[in-house]
Amino acid sequence: MAKKKEFIAMLLAGGQGSRLGALTKSVAKPAVSFGGKYRIIDFPLSNCANSHIDTVGVLTQYRPLRLNAYLGTGHAWDMNGRDGGVFILPPYATESGAEWYKGTADAIYQNLDFIDLYDPEYVIILSADQIYRMDYQDMLATHKKHNADLSVAVMQVPWEDASRFGIMTAKETGEIVKFTEKPKNPDSNLASMGIYIFTKSVLKKALMEDAADQNSEHDFGNNIIPKLLAEGKRLFTYEFAGYWKDVGTFGSYHQTSMELLDENPEFDLYDQENPILSNTNSQPPQYIGANGCIRQSIAANGTRIFGTVEHSVLGADAFVGEGAYVKDSVILPGARVEAGAKVVRAILGDGAIVKENSVFGSEDESVAIAVLGNEAVYGVGGNE
Repeated sequence: MAKKKEFIAMLLAGGQGSRLGALTKSVAKPAVSFGGKYRIIDFPLSNCANSHIDTVGVLTQYRPLRLNAYLGTGHAWDMNGRDGGVFILPPYATESGAEWYKGTADAIYQNLDFIDLYDPEYVIILSADQIYRMDYQDMLATHKKHNADLSVAVMQVPWEDASRFGIMTAKETGEIVKFTEKPKNPDSNLASMGIYIFTKSVLKKALMEDAADQNSEHDFGNNIIPKLLAEGKRLFTYEFAGYWKDVGTFGSYHQTSMELLDENPEFDLYDQENPILSNTNSQPPQYIGANGCIRQSIAANGTRIFGTVEHSVLGADAFVGEGAYVKDSVILPGARVEAGAKVVRAILGDGAIVKENSVFGSEDESVAIAVLGNEAVYGVGGNE
């Protein structure tokens, strides 16, 4: 029998990430490279490790192979002890057959047995595709202080952007009185971050009732939160004022990557108090050739630079050939910019190739970020 825990995490990592289509055709969005040496899932997992949560269920679904291999035993995040760990939880067959997860709430419902195994007092539910640092223990302390049934992490957004988010309307005490999904005329600018702490008994009851409702979309935002509000449960906000970005689009992914390159970045990858941990393979060190030049950039291990790189992020084993020029771009692991090629304001997927003397991307900021998908080839013999 597993050791009883006070607090465990459930990490929703099954999304296809269709808005990042060219980068997620063969890999789940949480496994996409970010910041040179990391993958997107490293950020919530590191938050768990830094918050002393040692038991994490990772709910996978879409193309999970690379993500599963990356998570391994959980050793990289110090979660391979005998009393906890990182557990991969795909959909599975039961006596009544097998089904994909039908929504965020259904994904947790299908894994209630895992939660019951540890019999926690509290469960935090996280998304695996956001870049931020948060002390989940501080959020739990706020949850306990309010004797809450559910706490929702929120942050203030500009009023003109509020209609793009799920909005929580709350009293001065933080008690939530209304939730509105993408309201046309918002009465609050407290946007839900999709991070929830439930008292476990409340969560289990709500999920079981939701599963029996054939008209439900089985979604936390659309179904579970409105249901609990209607029942008069104690729902409170946890207001977060730190850095938080959803990197679910090419534009946000590129912008967030570029923000890492500021001299004093708002999100500091080099913060040692709350480090971002990763399961990066051991690669040889970077190599800068005789004519190579790199400025205001991040270059992971294994990169080889024979040309010029400015204000860019290079993943492991990326290659920039002689006379090539890369600026304001994100080059994912194993991608190649061959001799004489120019890549500007672009994202190159894993293993992508820009052939010799080709030009990919544009310095014109009115033009969308150029994206070359995983393993794609641009230039002579590829796609023009």
